[in-house]
Amino acid sequence: MNIDIKLHKIDLPDDLTFSDKIAVDCEFMGLNVERDKLCLVQISNGNNDAHIIQLDKEKYNAPNLKKLLTNKNINKIFHFARADMLFIRKYLGVNVENIDCSKIASKLARTFSDKHGLKDLIKEFIGIDVSKQLQTSDFGGELSEKQLKYCANDVIYLHKIFKGLEKILIREKRVDLYKSTIKFIPTRIDLDIASFKDDIWSH
Repeated sequence: MNIDIKLHKIDLPDDLTFSDKIAVDCEFMGLNVERDKLCLVQISNGNNDAHIIQLDKEKYNAPNLKKLLTNKNINKIFHFARADMLFIRKYLGVNVENIDCSKIASKLARTFSDKHGLKDLIKEFIGIDVSKQLQTSDFGGELSEKQLKYCANDVIYLHKIFKGLEKILIREKRVDLYKSTIKFIPTRIDLDIASFKDDIWSH
């Protein structure tokens, strides 16, 4: 399969337009939001395309990207929205609007499995066994062709995966529960920022 990968430095181009449903993913230097910087944001329209924005890690001046992420008329599909939106909030200073999350959808829909990683979902819904070997590579400097392809793989399948998960949620009458759970994500991020990492509902 040919993937149309475009690398953009600092921000999205002024003349670039997107559909009303996009897939979004991020790459960080690590998982500690206070220490590890946001490096890349990947976006796909779902047509085997991937726009990879390599951010300025000193200024994070990306007005076109921020405008896209905060557009309430464009649905953004993440795989692990909690993490990606946390780093976006910290480094880009915006709240992402109109979101979906395939990890949450998978946990509510695929109760027959304990495997909810993106690799597992790609294998089940797309029939492809992708490598996650570069997941822990350095995304803070110059990017190799292999890294760019890895980043693209994180977004190009999300539309089809989420559509498949949505069918199960509807069939099993769990779609309202999913929608309610999604509404909680911004609050979960607030809790993360306030250093409440544990399950506050536990005894």
